[in-house]
Amino acid sequence: MELYIVRHGQTTWNEKGLLQGSMDIELNECGREVAREMNKRLKDVKFDVIYSSPLSRAYETASLIRGDRDIPIIKDERLREISFGELEGTNYREMFKPGSNYMTFFTDPGVYPAPPKGEDFRDVIKRMGSFCEEVLYPAAKKYERIMVVAHGNANKALIFNLEKNDDLKTYWGPGLQKNGEADIYVPDGDKWIRKPGTVPAVDDKWGKL
Repeated sequence: MELYIVRHGQTTWNEKGLLQGSMDIELNECGREVAREMNKRLKDVKFDVIYSSPLSRAYETASLIRGDRDIPIIKDERLREISFGELEGTNYREMFKPGSNYMTFFTDPGVYPAPPKGEDFRDVIKRMGSFCEEVLYPAAKKYERIMVVAHGNANKALIFNLEKNDDLKTYWGPGLQKNGEADIYVPDGDKWIRKPGTVPAVDDKWGKL
């Protein structure tokens, strides 16, 4: 059984460095082209089902990767990106400026405080854990290959659950996925592990994303 975990393609807000979170921002043309490239790379890989965040940047990515193949795409609210609350729409540099309460987002997730009306890491880990227990783990028992298309932080929270991690200091692991990039995971006993050497590489021309 294989699980492909994909981050959505680029949006205008990605390009501008704006915090999207739960805002429903569409792909830009570069993001759509990346998804079409993924469709070409994965055209011979058989998927039984695709689970997608309901946000349009993820759902359109999933749809473009699927193309004209007969693969169901199922939206799940739990796959939404972390909410930045009242910070959404601001430049990410504001989050990381000296003295900001939120500059620990990447450096120390365990102490990162939820912005007003937003979420912290434990909130996202909890809802991703619910998705794993109620959807992903049962599906993995009957399917050979599943794709999940979601968001940078949401995908890390999913992986945190798959790896049975309990240390927020290691949350980011090797770093944030690029837009349109995939990690492949396989079951290994009571947890899942990343499959080495099989992650579809983002083409050089998309390396800036």
